[in-house]
Amino acid sequence: MAKFNKIQVFETMFSTGIIPVFYHSDIQVAKNVVKACYEGGINVFEFTNRGEFAHEIFSELSKFVHKECPRMILGAGSVVDAPAAAMYMQSGANFIVSPLFNADIAKVANRRLIPYVPGCGSVSEIGWAQESGCDLCKIFPGDVLGADFVKAVKAPMPWTALMVTGGVKLEEASLKAWFDAGVNCVGIGSHLFPKEVIAAGEWEKITALCKHTLKITAQLIK
Repeated sequence: MAKFNKIQVFETMFSTGIIPVFYHSDIQVAKNVVKACYEGGINVFEFTNRGEFAHEIFSELSKFVHKECPRMILGAGSVVDAPAAAMYMQSGANFIVSPLFNADIAKVANRRLIPYVPGCGSVSEIGWAQESGCDLCKIFPGDVLGADFVKAVKAPMPWTALMVTGGVKLEEASLKAWFDAGVNCVGIGSHLFPKEVIAAGEWEKITALCKHTLKITAQLIK
């Protein structure tokens, strides 16, 4: 069952501007990564549904976060159907993220008052998602659509809240381009979690990357 309500989830997403996106099949690695992000000032984290038994890892991670990272809002990403969404919500997911828009997921999430952030690649998809009760839409894939797409959407639909995943780098120029275009927050994956850092277990470097990125976004959030 979700620990945080919709308002808390969105306020935290928008006030920090960063949502780490991560998956690992080793629960201990996942715990260390989440803890490192938490110590770096991150309070929203997306664990993706990308591997075998990912839901079991998420369930254990959710219990860990509840105890060790009490302010962390943990959600599930890469969810493409309603049964999976329900399973993750039952395991404590505070929000659900998809690479696509699925109206059935919206129904399940709305019933539980849990934010559903669907991936959208067109203005029509964003409109359909909003009609289905999605307060925040994910621009995906961001590296294909680009910041100009965000500007184009916001012009006729300025009320639209957007997150972007894919194509977001830790450099100030990259982050500034997206926030200036009008996104409310960004999802960052591999750039926050270099393979060599994960392999070496250098968790303090992830903490430092989080602090550095938060310092940049604090100047960009409008």
